[in-house]
Amino acid sequence: MAENRGTLVVNIRKADGTVLQGATVILTGGGRGSSTGISNADGDVTFSVLTPSVAASLTPNSRERPYSSVDLRIIEAGYVTVSVVGEQIFTNETTRQTITMGVLETSPSNGLPPQLERVIIIPTHQLSTPENTPHIELVPEPESGQTRRSVTTANIEEARREVVVPETIRVHLGPPGANAEVVTVPFIDYIKNVACSEIYPTWPENAIIANVIAQVSLALNRLYTEWYPSQGYDFDITNSTAYDQYYVHDRGIFDTVDTIVDGYFTNYIARERRLEPLFAEYCDGATTTCDGLSQWGTVSLARRGYVPLQILRYYFGEDVEIREAETAEVAPDSFPGALQAGDASPEVTTLQNRLNRIAISFPAIPFVLPPTGRFDAATATAVRAFQRLFRLEETGVVDRETWYRIQYIYTAVKKLAELESEGEFPQSDAFNGRTLQEGDRGNEVLRIQTYLAYIANAMPGMYTAPALDGVFGNVTRDAVRAFQNYYGLIQTGTVNEATWNGIVTTYFALGGGETTPTRPYPGVLLRRGSTGDDVSWVQTMLNTIAGVDLSLPTLAVDGIFGAETERVVRQFQQNYGLDADGIVGPLTWDVLTREYERVVASEGN
Repeated sequence: MAENRGTLVVNIRKADGTVLQGATVILTGGGRGSSTGISNADGDVTFSVLTPSVAASLTPNSRERPYSSVDLRIIEAGYVTVSVVGEQIFTNETTRQTITMGVLETSPSNGLPPQLERVIIIPTHQLSTPENTPHIELVPEPESGQTRRSVTTANIEEARREVVVPETIRVHLGPPGANAEVVTVPFIDYIKNVACSEIYPTWPENAIIANVIAQVSLALNRLYTEWYPSQGYDFDITNSTAYDQYYVHDRGIFDTVDTIVDGYFTNYIARERRLEPLFAEYCDGATTTCDGLSQWGTVSLARRGYVPLQILRYYFGEDVEIREAETAEVAPDSFPGALQAGDASPEVTTLQNRLNRIAISFPAIPFVLPPTGRFDAATATAVRAFQRLFRLEETGVVDRETWYRIQYIYTAVKKLAELESEGEFPQSDAFNGRTLQEGDRGNEVLRIQTYLAYIANAMPGMYTAPALDGVFGNVTRDAVRAFQNYYGLIQTGTVNEATWNGIVTTYFALGGGETTPTRPYPGVLLRRGSTGDDVSWVQTMLNTIAGVDLSLPTLAVDGIFGAETERVVRQFQQNYGLDADGIVGPLTWDVLTREYERVVASEGN
């Protein structure tokens, strides 16, 4: 009967990264006593190790450990001896272990005894000793019975956070509050380490890929939300499976995993139209279960022919998609510098929208009326209220500590660092893909309540205006039903895309908005084939804006929405971050009007 074997390649290097030839490597375990090898000109020593059957690594709760565990001892004169305990070798797989040898100091300058040996301990594989699934502490909701005051929202540009893969990531080798070492490692090596610590290299390739993408997503969610820095920690993620995912510093890496991660370490999953990487919670699925991905379940699905995206959608829903993150030297620090009275910027708008969302859950904080991007007295008042509530110095100035505390509370109330996230969407009048219903809360609810209240005031008797509190209660539900009846929609009491667009269109058609527009939205979509005065006005506004935006050609003002008008509309939409569909709906009309009025005002100065 043929023996099952795996391969271990030990690579020995000096502290400066150069090869160390001639070092002695002693391997013990693996079923054959001990073996000795000498590092070659490449610094390598290769061992063939007896291993269990492959079936053990493809069967949940197998009684047989699916890998061989061996120990190493690396010795070379003049260097600190290194011992590795628990190296893992799988059948037909190659494990590569890099060892860096430090020079032996006989009389250390710190006065301590010389270090004679360094020990690397590789714990039992996570699938052989599953622990708790990832979770985070939740911020408490406010007490019931508290009411809110009114607020008006506006389409003001926000500062966007980019999803990037940094060159390195800071890993805390213990639970968040533990006194443990923080190591900075290349992000790609971090993912390789996690994948080798969380799953088996013998699994079907599509199962491994799906797991790797989930692991990348979880790590990028931590970076995107700045979850630990926003709480004052000096690291990005922990290696505790009670909070994050398993990382074993200095462990060996399996060749199969190494190759797969090289091709997928920038891929992550997110829900459609949402900005944040999904907090892709997972567990082994055999001895522990969770609401997210089952690691063992991915093996079964891959065997049934599922590709990685199908596997991920099976667990996380049909609305998830695989995206690719940009690479960057470092993860961007979102703090824009101190924000204070008199400032005006997209970062101020971001601040105001975050405060408004936090205020929905914490009524002691007043809303900013409205979020204009200008740091006015209302913004300073809200900042002070936040600082008072969360025991920060009440300055009304957003310094680094206040910025990150706001970021932390915002992430918590929106549950951005949880699987069932409220989601982060661009703040605009465009439908973001999320149907609103009774029980929901957030800035989108606040916006639709504002528009419903405006319509109720403009058309008395249609329905009772809802309270503007960001919480979708029964009054909001009844107002939505009454509007749907008026607009000829099915009376569901929920806000889907058709209802959202109807409310927004009616709001603007009735003259809603932060300022009175030069000409209100006509209430119908303008597209190729449309004719009339409204088309002429669109052409006029575009021509005026073209006077300062040279990427826009001028149009004949003929009231005919033809191919050229559609092309210029698309270019305008692209320039201003809108959906470039060539159709003038309420959002495009609003931005057109705003830019037109800005150009006219500047020409008059």
